[in-house]
Amino acid sequence: MELVYEFYIGAAPERVWEVLVSPEGTRQTFFGCVLRSTFETGAPFEYVGPGNDGDETVHVYGTIREYEPNRVLSYVEHPGPSYSQGHASLESRVTFTLQPVGGSTKLTLVNDEWTPDHPSFANAKNHWWMILSNIKTVAETGKALDLGW
Repeated sequence: MELVYEFYIGAAPERVWEVLVSPEGTRQTFFGCVLRSTFETGAPFEYVGPGNDGDETVHVYGTIREYEPNRVLSYVEHPGPSYSQGHASLESRVTFTLQPVGGSTKLTLVNDEWTPDHPSFANAKNHWWMILSNIKTVAETGKALDLGW
């Protein structure tokens, strides 16, 4: 099971990177969540925001595998505790790669290495399109799409 998406964004890699990792960027593009981590290889991370457990719901958590500013963010993720009792045994890998293309950026997302029968696969397949479209729009305009969240 592998999800692969490619987007061309009318902004420099530095701007796209800011949207991917800054609290302001992730809040606008990841359903109101903030990405918390020291961003060192092997460090923990979590996307935290409004949800099942209130304003500090952990939606996804895991370990940073690769972090190269303006180029690569890769991590192994697990669904948050409020989404699955066996959350620690469920995982997938997410890799964002940014490449400059003229004055624009090619953003590639690969979400793979899914645990067999992972219950979040279908949800991820549907939501990555919205998240990536929102990243593109925020990087280009500074404003998020109205997706009803």
